[in-house]
Amino acid sequence: MPSTDPRATAFLRLLTIMDELRAQCPWDRKQTMETLRPLTIEETYELGDAILRNDIQEVKKELGDLILHMVFYAKIGQEKGAFDITDVLNGICEKLIHRHPHIYGDVKVKDEEEVKANWEKIKLAEKGREGSAAKSVLEGVPRGLPSLVKAIRIQDKARGVGFDWAHRDQVWDKVNEELDELKHEVESGSDKQAEELGDVLFSLVNFARFLGIDPDEALERTNRKFIQRFQFLEIESAKDGKVMGEMTLDEMEAYWQRAKA
Repeated sequence: MPSTDPRATAFLRLLTIMDELRAQCPWDRKQTMETLRPLTIEETYELGDAILRNDIQEVKKELGDLILHMVFYAKIGQEKGAFDITDVLNGICEKLIHRHPHIYGDVKVKDEEEVKANWEKIKLAEKGREGSAAKSVLEGVPRGLPSLVKAIRIQDKARGVGFDWAHRDQVWDKVNEELDELKHEVESGSDKQAEELGDVLFSLVNFARFLGIDPDEALERTNRKFIQRFQFLEIESAKDGKVMGEMTLDEMEAYWQRAKA
């Protein structure tokens, strides 16, 4: 890459600023990987929020914040003598090359599903060569992921090695089966209600995947829609001199229907 490439110039500028802040700023000097972790998680959610709002300028801003965090972690790693930003970048480059043999090798693929399947097989083989005790395709799913996102990743990884339903109708049949089982446990007062509800949610995530819908994004859009309508209810009822908590359900429903309209 030529040294005049503006991308390289901008990245080097960020690295220089990071060095200066780490050396001179009291707050930056104090940070550790552990103290940065919750801030990184927050920044990730802020990026996701900007994407959902289709706010492209905010996406640009949040990407900058996340890149700063990555550079910060690399700086701390360098101070520990463990790794530096060069190791990080070369590491991801080598991984991308190795896991894309259809681009950088002689492997032939017909579609994205074969690409994903190859990715998981290569990843599993890598861990085997590294002597990892666990050799499951699911071991790469972080334990700390929110449950809905974790279900998506689990199903994606299982699908990557061929463990999946063949047709969408089969998945919908499974949803109905799980709903029937939940209904039975609820009606019998069983202590397995939570377990069966979890099965229903997991099967719905599967069905969403077959529809090509991100269930986490779909649920978030519904959350936002509910908030918008409920706040309309609050504002409009207040204009009419009514107090939340003192209205009847029918009164609130009338405002809700106006919000939907």
